[in-house]
Amino acid sequence: MQEQNFKNHVRLVPWFHYFTFSLVAVAFGGSIVKLVRSYQTGLTGLLVPIILLALSVALLMGLFFARLFALKAQDRAIRAEENLRHFAMTGKLLDSRLKTYQVVALRFASDEEFVALAAKAAAENMAPKEIKMAIQKWKGDYHRV
Repeated sequence: MQEQNFKNHVRLVPWFHYFTFSLVAVAFGGSIVKLVRSYQTGLTGLLVPIILLALSVALLMGLFFARLFALKAQDRAIRAEENLRHFAMTGKLLDSRLKTYQVVALRFASDEEFVALAAKAAAENMAPKEIKMAIQKWKGDYHRV
């Protein structure tokens, strides 16, 4: 597996991010076209196009929320792991000013720079991108999906 760094740490699953979302987007677009054409022709059969549109919207929302919920669960686990890591190194929990998105970015910091970078991130309210760019020795996260 390729060593992670700032430039390549984003994980995309092509079958999910590209193929599945593309299929659902095509279904959504097709259902809108079908609804508009049915409306323009004045036919009384609007029920099927409306149902198709509702199903494609539900499918889009389902995919979106499935991904969102999985990421939120992973973020909570990462926060707990990094809090434990910080406690093991310092005897104190992470600074309460750190937001979850900052802690998620801090997980890439090596043990040598983790504590100092966590303190700096809390003091300066650093954005995740700034935190990741400040990391000198990258620690890959090969388990996140």
